[in-house]
Amino acid sequence: MQWVTALAVPLTIGLCWFYTLLVQRSLFPKLRNKRICLLIAHPDDEAMFFAPTVLALTDPLLGNHVKILCLSSGDAEGLGETRKRELVKSGRLLGLRNDDDVFVVENKELPDSMTASWEPKLISSLLAHAFAPKINSASANQGPEATIDILITFDKYGVSSHPNHIALHHGARHFLSSIMKFHPGYRCPVTLYTLRSTSLPRKYSSILDALFTVIQTLARRGDLKKDPPAPLLFVSSPMGYTTAQSAMTKAHKSQMRWFRWGWIALGRYMVINDLRLEKAL
Repeated sequence: MQWVTALAVPLTIGLCWFYTLLVQRSLFPKLRNKRICLLIAHPDDEAMFFAPTVLALTDPLLGNHVKILCLSSGDAEGLGETRKRELVKSGRLLGLRNDDDVFVVENKELPDSMTASWEPKLISSLLAHAFAPKINSASANQGPEATIDILITFDKYGVSSHPNHIALHHGARHFLSSIMKFHPGYRCPVTLYTLRSTSLPRKYSSILDALFTVIQTLARRGDLKKDPPAPLLFVSSPMGYTTAQSAMTKAHKSQMRWFRWGWIALGRYMVINDLRLEKAL
């Protein structure tokens, strides 16, 4: 009987994974031909939290152009330049087209810190400078313009409750509000999606959280056929999961502490991302 039990566990996990992939690919929409920016706080956020999203959106068949904007070099330990290079390598492993699709901001007011509060207005200003250069000169009689279509970042809980992650959420929302400030009645040119935070047990349940996530997300799928669709669900295949692991172990070598191995093995964000559509203010 012991060998039956030993086989049943991996078989159950495999069937759960296969079913989740099938549901995700057949029922949930895909973003196509979009200019997309992933907004992160530190090098390695893209691999630890957003790998399923980046892997899915960089599929060449979808025609998207994905960029990563990182608002610090993660220089808390004096490894800023190393971590910049690691971020570029990770981004390329996850499917970005060019090294230039990764941009890291260096600003003394945005330190990599668990205690520092990043000002949402500053984040909004950086986003406007990068993606909405005409924000202050556009006529109120014309619709607002931007050089990206989709912005993706953390939700208001930041997944890990890191204050820098949470600040990105507020800064991104402030950015959307700034774009629309003088353009009432127009549609916001940038759609904001945020990564949904989960409870601690779910956070460390890896692919075992897949079935619950699918059921939960399907319950919110009333807007799947609308433009923009919501919510979005990305589930990596076993090959995609291996690529996400490589983005950490082979690219972000300077960050591979013992606890990172636990995250890589058990973290559900290495396999599953569900994104919530944020309404423009």
